[in-house]
Amino acid sequence: MENTHIVIMAGGVGSRLWPASTPERPKQFLDILGVGKSLIRLTYERFLPLCSPERFWVVTSKSYVSLVKEQLPDIPLDNILAEPAARNTAPCIAYACSKISIRYPDANIVVTPADALVLDTDIFRDAIRKALGFTAEGGRIVTVGITPTRPETGYGYIHATETVPGEIAKVSEFREKPDLATAEEYLRDGHYLWNAGIFVWNAKTIEAELRRYAPSIMEVMDRIAPSLYTDNEPRVLEELFPTCEKISIDYAVMEKSALVYTVALNPGWSDLGSWGSVKTHIPADADGNCTVGGDIRLIDCKGCLVHAPEEKTVIVEGLRDCIITESGGRLLICHLSEEQHIREWSTGTL
Repeated sequence: MENTHIVIMAGGVGSRLWPASTPERPKQFLDILGVGKSLIRLTYERFLPLCSPERFWVVTSKSYVSLVKEQLPDIPLDNILAEPAARNTAPCIAYACSKISIRYPDANIVVTPADALVLDTDIFRDAIRKALGFTAEGGRIVTVGITPTRPETGYGYIHATETVPGEIAKVSEFREKPDLATAEEYLRDGHYLWNAGIFVWNAKTIEAELRRYAPSIMEVMDRIAPSLYTDNEPRVLEELFPTCEKISIDYAVMEKSALVYTVALNPGWSDLGSWGSVKTHIPADADGNCTVGGDIRLIDCKGCLVHAPEEKTVIVEGLRDCIITESGGRLLICHLSEEQHIREWSTGTL
């Protein structure tokens, strides 16, 4: 595992977790679960047994570099890669892997989001170790598949030839977020996994697949390459990176490549992409209420989430299945069933 490198993607804005998550301080930098650590810190510590801090890389918005330095002080400053513009995950990954491969041409790379939750870290790391061993010799890509526990419509799916926990199997196809009936069918089928957006590959392999399936992005990377590790890197990146096609790595490469495998596991994973998903990972009282904060008093409430870590005292009476959350002078009260509108409400587009 001496060639292992970890790339943490930390550029998202987490708008579905407004008002706690804002463009100025998005969810990956928050202690959203009230456990004393931010999501990016939990991600870093989850992977730390696999390699040294000097082999960690964070790709983030240039406006979040100071937050990364504050929360992950052991990562070298040169390993914090500042995107001048958000161009989705394919350009993000191409930039990070191109930079790594210049100094570490034999690197075996794990790419992970910064903001997911994993409860059983031992099971998770065992699967990542197996994937790293499988991809080390090149010509293979492994994506992490989560054994579904419910007919979830908020995740993309992977169809695999086998879905034995901890075992690597060939991926047949990727499927977009389904409707409920389709998700129920996937669950019954037993060969579908949730797509966790975590990838493992050799540096040479991902470069070759990007050149094959996303040549326009790699043309930009080739123009950027001479400036990497020089004083000119920020200026050249500012000029050229925004010209990359805005596309996810799933669309750009994973859905087209013949080299993709998956490792199935169920480590208590969640992308924490909504207040509803956050609620499922906070201990509940006898009435199904979950709270994060200090003196929170619930009177005749059932099934509510109260997330108010900045408030001294919160009193709520008579609500059912609601989200009550406050941060920075912004207050949200809505039914859990309507939380799909939070992004539009917070941006004034609904």
